[in-house]
Amino acid sequence: MSAPFLLSARGLTRRYPGPRTAPWGRRTVTTALADADIDVREGTAVGIIGESGSGKSTLVRLLLALDVPTAGTVRFDGRPVDPRAGARALHWLRRQTGIVFQDPYASLDPRMSVGRIVGEPLWALDIDGDGRRGSMGRRERVHDVLADVGLTPDMAARYPHEFSGGQRQRIALARALVHRPRLLIGDEPLSALDVTVRAQILDVLARLRARDALTLVMVSHDIGVVQSLCDEVVVMKDGRIVEEGPTEKVLLQPQVAYTRRLLASIPAIDPDV
Repeated sequence: MSAPFLLSARGLTRRYPGPRTAPWGRRTVTTALADADIDVREGTAVGIIGESGSGKSTLVRLLLALDVPTAGTVRFDGRPVDPRAGARALHWLRRQTGIVFQDPYASLDPRMSVGRIVGEPLWALDIDGDGRRGSMGRRERVHDVLADVGLTPDMAARYPHEFSGGQRQRIALARALVHRPRLLIGDEPLSALDVTVRAQILDVLARLRARDALTLVMVSHDIGVVQSLCDEVVVMKDGRIVEEGPTEKVLLQPQVAYTRRLLASIPAIDPDV
């Protein structure tokens, strides 16, 4: 029996007003996402691929209620997600989701220690550490999650400028995981890293996913990342989902001309990797 859907969206659309064509004319409208449907089963990993401007990041923001859709609905674990409800009303969603962004330099506050950065979700969402209440339990949880991503507890006292790009992305990953979310979304989290560091972060994600039954949505332009980590893949073009299905089938036997062109523009995929 297949796992239930943890995350579902129907008809997601996002339009943005543009400039007027003339001082007296109508405003132009940009459609960043059009009528997108997506289902993510609990415990699976779904990759979202497409060229720049295809709507990948817009879709992610709508799925996590970081933006308001022009049309469409999102459900998490069967419960409606309303981005208009306000921050406090969305605590239930924030407790169960985490996100890692692309830029490890811009996503960390340089004025905060690593311990404060990683532990921020625990304080913001009023979550205790593992088995202990209060600050002591939260500090222990921060140390544990730093170890999970390949860092050491003593690094909690240091600041972001003291770390390399790869280490900063590990810190961002620790922050996204510290409250034990059921769903982790990565919005191009590996694109700014070199090949060696990228492989190390992939190993961390694969290990944590296996250990914690983590559900993963990974936005990436790197087909190799999606191939190595994801069970299913969604292909986007011009704000629309044009193809989706099991990763091996979509990448090795694409049914849509755009997917074939996209895959042809990158090095050949080795099915044995």
